Amino acid sequence: MKLATWNVNSLNVRLGHVLDWLQANPVDALCLQELKLPDEKFPHEALLAAGYHACWAGQKTYNGVAILSRAPALDVQRNIPGYEDPQQRIIAATLPGPDGKPVRIISAYCPNGQAVDSDKYAYKLDWFQALHGWLGEEIARHPDLAILGDYNVAPADEDVHDPAAWADGILVSGPERQAFRDLLGLGLQDTFRLFEQPPRIFSWWDYRQMGFRRNAGLRIDHILATAGLAARCRACEVDKIPRGWEKPSDHAPVVATFGAARAEAGQANRL
Repeated sequence: MKLATWNVNSLNVRLGHVLDWLQANPVDALCLQELKLPDEKFPHEALLAAGYHACWAGQKTYNGVAILSRAPALDVQRNIPGYEDPQQRIIAATLPGPDGKPVRIISAYCPNGQAVDSDKYAYKLDWFQALHGWLGEEIARHPDLAILGDYNVAPADEDVHDPAAWADGILVSGPERQAFRDLLGLGLQDTFRLFEQPPRIFSWWDYRQMGFRRNAGLRIDHILATAGLAARCRACEVDKIPRGWEKPSDHAPVVATFGAARAEAGQANRL
């Protein structure tokens, strides 16, 4: 089973990229963020023609999340229950997983926060707290769960191209990183860090100042999985290729592969 996440920064603009990527990378489920289109404009027919069912939560101009899957999604949930928020940032669904066991999949577009000490930063921390509370309940109901998305948090300095330049700023501040660690405290594991990885692997690069060419990026797109599912994770990597396409998203897809059992050789769980 392959699960992937990709902030496409406008599905309307990058539908062709998504279809091309899925043809070359036939994952079982792809979680999308920043659809930037309302529900009625979602291109479900084009995706179904490509072999993918979809569930989505759209919003005009901003935000929006979706799950594309080979199998139809069950028990779909939009947004965090009980958390009043007009921004469309969460969609969850149940899909068949390895060995036929159901897996709960969540596509998340976490707030950016704009700047430390801003109102949007306070909203970000409040949103993460609400996410934490709901995820605890979801994990209790769904032992095999993966939450994929753009977290807008670089968890450690190794996830930042220039830690000194970014120190204490947005996406890397202490409270944001603590909010991420709190999610791990629920029993989730960062699948990318289950394996030895080359240095300076990122998932987002600023459009400005030739960020991608200079590899001046951040790793802010993550696939977190519960312990039982993480134990079956065989690989997790960032696919940088689409970031080099014409008019790309500023994010690259992250892909995790799961099987019936994870081979132990050559793998290091550093959590």
